[in-house]
Amino acid sequence: MRKSGIFLIVTLVISAFIVGGIAVVGEATKGKFITIGTGGITGVYYPTGGAICQMLNKKKDTYGIRCTVESTGGSVFNINAVISGDMDFGIAQSDIQFKAYQGIGEWKEKGSQQDLRSVFSLHTEAVTLVAAEDAGIKSITDLKGKKVNIGNPGSGQLQNCMDILPLFGIDIEKDIKAEQAKAAEGPSLLQDGRIDAFFYTVGHPNGAIKEATAGARKARIVPISGEMANAVIKKYPYYVKTVIPMSHYPSAVNKEDVETLGVKATLITSAKVPDDVVYAIVKEVFDNLEDFKTLHPAYAELSREKMLQGLSAPIHPGALKYFKEKGLIKE
Repeated sequence: MRKSGIFLIVTLVISAFIVGGIAVVGEATKGKFITIGTGGITGVYYPTGGAICQMLNKKKDTYGIRCTVESTGGSVFNINAVISGDMDFGIAQSDIQFKAYQGIGEWKEKGSQQDLRSVFSLHTEAVTLVAAEDAGIKSITDLKGKKVNIGNPGSGQLQNCMDILPLFGIDIEKDIKAEQAKAAEGPSLLQDGRIDAFFYTVGHPNGAIKEATAGARKARIVPISGEMANAVIKKYPYYVKTVIPMSHYPSAVNKEDVETLGVKATLITSAKVPDDVVYAIVKEVFDNLEDFKTLHPAYAELSREKMLQGLSAPIHPGALKYFKEKGLIKE
């Protein structure tokens, strides 16, 4: 798989703070060593965490903060790790953030995660459905009777499938043969003929989607649109309509841009993380936003105003201080 420069940068960022395979965390509030939970290395979360750490580590003499990233299982894992204090920051989908703070979905038994705090939002993530051409799947309803990877426990795409599929008349337990592998494993499973389709909620362009659509087994990206998509948005207002540019995937069977649903990727933290640490992260990203946007094509449409959208948990005081100083949030 082709590696971009940002992945090389991230590789350099990750290192000295790993002991026995576990990132050094927990003393962040004292020694200013912090870690950011991300996602699979082929997604956008991982280079996003790496980019933020790179910016902080360049200013380690100014802030006294050293930062590292960790590849994780995704949104649910990151929220739980942040709340438990195993990580200081994490990247999570806006819908998963909403459910955690409201105490629903994965947190129905645990209850509201009152210490969860928003920092800022990032790119829009598209709920991406990739299907093998020989499986005859051209709409989401064609998934019935097929082998479909819906994502691993703790991932955002699994939650998205649980939200979306029932409103399209698909019972996950009865109507499809569901696999729960990590989204990054989807391309190889598809190309090996072990599944017919997979979901991946991710920013575009994405390496895993390129891999899936460029293999010997022809594949297409399937739209999630129409009246039922409107019904999803009505029931779950944290979803938005978005479009996947097919110019990113020239080897796919379909060539027209694909309409689908999406959520926002958000940087989250805990109320227990010190204000000055959160302030430093926000200041570095927002003061250098144009440079940050060059690090991945998914960031192209970012603006300071858009980065305050999709925050479904209270904003951390350290972030709020910066936003008020810059007039992004009025007193």
